[in-house]
Formats: sequence, C-alpha cells, structure tokens
Amino acid sequence: MTGTVGAEDVRTRTAAVDGSAVAALRASVEGQVLGPADDGYEEHRRVWNGSIDRRPAVIIRCAGVDDVRTAVRFGRDTGLTVAVRGGGHSFPGLSTVDGGLLVDLRPMAGVRVDPDARVAGVQAGALLGEVDAATQEHGLVVPSGIVSHTGVAGLTLGGGIGWVMRRYGLTVDSLESADLVTAEGEVVHASGDENAELFWGLRGGGGNFGVVTDFRFRLHPLGPQVMAGATFWSMDDAEQVLRSYRDWIDGCPDELMTIVVQRLAPALPAVPAELVGRPVIAVAACYAGDVDDGEAVLRPMRGVGTPVLDVFAPKPFLAHQRMFDPSFPHGCSYYVRSCDVAALTDEVIGVVVEHGRRITSPMSSIALWQMGEAVARVADDATAFSGRSAGFTFNINGNTPTADGFAEQRQWARDYWTALAPFHTGVYVNFLMEEGGGRVRQAYGEEKYRRLAALKRAYDPANLFRLNQNVPPG
Repeated sequence: MTGTVGAEDVRTRTAAVDGSAVAALRASVEGQVLGPADDGYEEHRRVWNGSIDRRPAVIIRCAGVDDVRTAVRFGRDTGLTVAVRGGGHSFPGLSTVDGGLLVDLRPMAGVRVDPDARVAGVQAGALLGEVDAATQEHGLVVPSGIVSHTGVAGLTLGGGIGWVMRRYGLTVDSLESADLVTAEGEVVHASGDENAELFWGLRGGGGNFGVVTDFRFRLHPLGPQVMAGATFWSMDDAEQVLRSYRDWIDGCPDELMTIVVQRLAPALPAVPAELVGRPVIAVAACYAGDVDDGEAVLRPMRGVGTPVLDVFAPKPFLAHQRMFDPSFPHGCSYYVRSCDVAALTDEVIGVVVEHGRRITSPMSSIALWQMGEAVARVADDATAFSGRSAGFTFNINGNTPTADGFAEQRQWARDYWTALAPFHTGVYVNFLMEEGGGRVRQAYGEEKYRRLAALKRAYDPANLFRLNQNVPPG
C-alpha cells in the first residue's frame, strides 16, 4: 500500500469487530476500551483539528506498554487500520481513523527528570507543557515546539522545531533513546548503541516503524526567566520591517530564535482600535541566554519604524511557551501548507507582503521560522530529519473558528504557498497536509527515503502503521 494523505480508500481498512473479541480485549488491558456506544467515546474520539471528524470502531486508551502491545496485536489480528495518538495534534488528522482502531497513548503521560544527570524520561502521551513544567523546576529544558498542548511523540518523531533550537538543536538532537512496540507487538530499544539504524530513522522518520512508548532526552540549562515576546507593526510597514529584520538577524547569536508572524490584529487593550481586525506583521522571539544580553540584542529590531504594540519582557519560559496557545485552541478548523526557503530575498519578501495583506480570518496566520545555527551544525545524514540547511521554514495556516469560511482560508493558504513555489527548497514533515506520497519522498530526499523504506521493510513489512506521512516498505 502506498499510503498517501487524502487517499483514505488506500490508507484505511475497516473490518467487522467481533463482540467476543472486544470483550476479551477489555479483559486483557489495564486501560479503557471504548466503542461507539460507550460513555467517553465521543470525548476521546475527537482530535485537536475540528475539521477532522472520524469515528474509530474501537479506542484503546493504553495505561502502559503491555496495553500498547495488546492493542497492536489486536489491530493486526482483526485487520483494522491502526491509528496512533499521542497529543492528537496532527494537522491532517492522522491520529484518528474511521472504522479502525485508535491506539490512544494520552493516559501514558509520565515525565521523570534527573536534574543531576540532566536527562528526562518521557512517556509518549505527554504534552509539551507537561514536560516543560517538570524540567523548568530545575532550570532545564528539552528543545521542543511552541504550542504547549502539542504532543511530545509526534513532534519528536518528525524532528521538533521550536524556541531554543538555534542554541540546542532540534528535539531529535537531544533524544538519547526510545522504546518502540513493533508491528509484531514486541518491544525494541533504540539508541546510538543499540538498534542504531532504527534510532536514526526515529529521529525524523515519523511513526512509520511502530508505536514509540518512551523517550529519553538530554536536558539543557535555560531560564527559568528569558527575554521573550513580540513586536507588532501595521502591514503597511511590512516591507520595511522584513528588510530590517533580514539585516538584523545576519550574524545574530544562536541564543536568539525568531518567528515572523502575519495575522489580523487582535482586540487587545494595547492595540489601537483602528488596527483591530486589520493585517499586522510581528517579530516574535525568545533569547535563550542572559536576560540583559537578550534585551540588548532585541533592541534594534524593536525600534524599527513605528510599532503598534510591543510585548517583550523578561518572563518565565513556561509563560512564553504558552504565548501561541490562544491562537491554536482545540476544536477549530485547521489547514496548513509549508515549505523551506534558503533566504529572505527581495522576491520572497514581495510574496510575504502581497499575500499577508489578504488574510481575512482572525485565526489564519503565517509563521516564518528562523532556522540555522545548532540545527545546521548537525551533519545532514546523522538523522532522518531533512532540512538542516534551510534558512527559513514557512508555516501558512488557513484556519477558522468553525467550518464557516474554511474553504476560503484553505484556498488563501494554497495560493500563498503556490506563490512561494519558485523558492521552495524542502518541507518539514510535521507541517505536511494532503500533499501525498510524492511530497513525502521529496521531503526526505532520495537517499534518506530509500534508507527509511529499508527500515520500514525490516520493522513493518505489511505497513500496519500507515496512518502517518507514510514511507511504504522498500
């Protein structure tokens, strides 16, 4: 099976679920087993992206590794298509399935921190905010994403980009080992010393090889106070802001991570009334170092033109990690298109200015992620993640609070992405939507794709785990 997003007839397979088999399943697991008639089913079938409305035949809310092993074998033996959910933050809805089996890892959310050894053991159901809370108690951090209710598992397996990556690298660059349940229901440990090729594939290859149940991360010093926030300008000043930004980040320290944001101005007390609901451009940033040094580094950019709002300040890193949470609440309709570009050229700036002015939904936005530094210092072939040489990653979000107007916002995101096509150099797999198998292959490149396909053949030859950005067995 090729397994491409948007081709559900290829990717999913339903089967009649025998009542006695489900009864036996309930008796054999510690966690919950839910069917459509059970209390709690409606709550637990839902995922973050409200535009995804699917109804699994069976949900197994796993309480531990043994439950995961049982769930995988149940899916294999019954012929049900298997979906795996950690945090449920998949844009295209790959963490659920119609008529199949949902292996729900969310109850497995333990975080164990050893501050002396600077390592953390994290179960696959944990969210970023839960990990951050545990590590920041000790002034430590796992490099991760920017929305606190994102799941650790999916973010890590795709690579993991976020606020401290330019200093400490991607999430996978701090991964020391992982435990995986294979398609045979067996537990495999992967690290640099044990099953090293699998460990290579888990660092960017997504959920293709099995169900990861536990991660071990190396921790890094941070905060707990950081200099962070954002400065906003009217979209009328976008070209000046982007040109100044391009000059400012040239040679900036690796402690600085920035994201350029375009959106409609929110109705906040500090925002001039005449700007509310109009397109604005912002530079959001986090300085992963001394607060005073961060203030000095940020000062030139904050002084460009005439800002309409500035919310930079020393603050707890935990608070900054929640800054984007209100923009991505559960249950809204989400659509994303993404690409990497090498540089913020005049031509790219022209596209950003033109299409940023066309935002019409209060939830739609673009995020232009600054890459480089620690991300780029890791050899490209060291992990399955591709994109280490990217200058920037575009994340174009066409979102709406409900289904109303969603088609229009999807089209806006597609048009923006298409206008950037001459400058595409790659794509981050965690930001793929419905592009299909060819786009997945392009994301990894031929050499890595062949290597991933060989791993897939070794660990999942029947492609049981295909609800992902799928690499079929090679």
